[in-house]
Amino acid sequence: MGRHFEVRAAAMAATSAKKSALYMRASKEIYMAAKSGLPDPESNLALRSAIEKYKGVGVTKDVVERAIKKAAGGSAEAYNTARYEAFGPGNSYIIVDALTDNLNRALTEIRTLIVKKGGHMGAVAFNFEEVGLLAFKGATRDAVEEALIMNDVDVREVSEDEGSIEALVSPTSLAAAKTVLNEMGIKEFAMAEIVMLPNDKITLEGEDLDRFRQLIDGLDELQDVQNYFHNVDLQD
Repeated sequence: MGRHFEVRAAAMAATSAKKSALYMRASKEIYMAAKSGLPDPESNLALRSAIEKYKGVGVTKDVVERAIKKAAGGSAEAYNTARYEAFGPGNSYIIVDALTDNLNRALTEIRTLIVKKGGHMGAVAFNFEEVGLLAFKGATRDAVEEALIMNDVDVREVSEDEGSIEALVSPTSLAAAKTVLNEMGIKEFAMAEIVMLPNDKITLEGEDLDRFRQLIDGLDELQDVQNYFHNVDLQD
């Protein structure tokens, strides 16, 4: 299935810290999407996409509604985006995206965690490719590929594995690709966002693997971390 992307589901919200961070992540992203246009998912594509994304990973309706009401109420709360690059255990590569109201805190917490687990900050983004990723069920690979191409979507790759489809498109084509798929009857997505895919994956063993798993568990618990990408094959 080509470079199958490991969709990070919120089954990871197994601890209270992870669940709290997940809800904060959702709240910030939905708030920012609602502030970017009308606080109405019917007319605001970014907001609708954010709601769909977090609804699919177990975020409650109450969290979603509070974030939208906060934006509609004229809240002036501001968040900054930041991207951090690092080498992890076993010479792995990690990219961490933050959405935070305190950049110094975000950098300190992320760097401290990475160093604690045997890594260090450093440039690794050249080992990744930015793409739009859509993961879903309900169609065939050939039908999806044809529909995207016929609608002038810049398609990189479409793959299928046991009924699950993954379509990789250029980052600027993500919205157009989602519209085409909606018209095909695809309404629910396991993922529909811009991601950083590694050019090559590595496997880790022993202590390196243990420390790497501890590292990403720690990232899942940091409320300033919005997303992260890495080049380690964790499929069991």
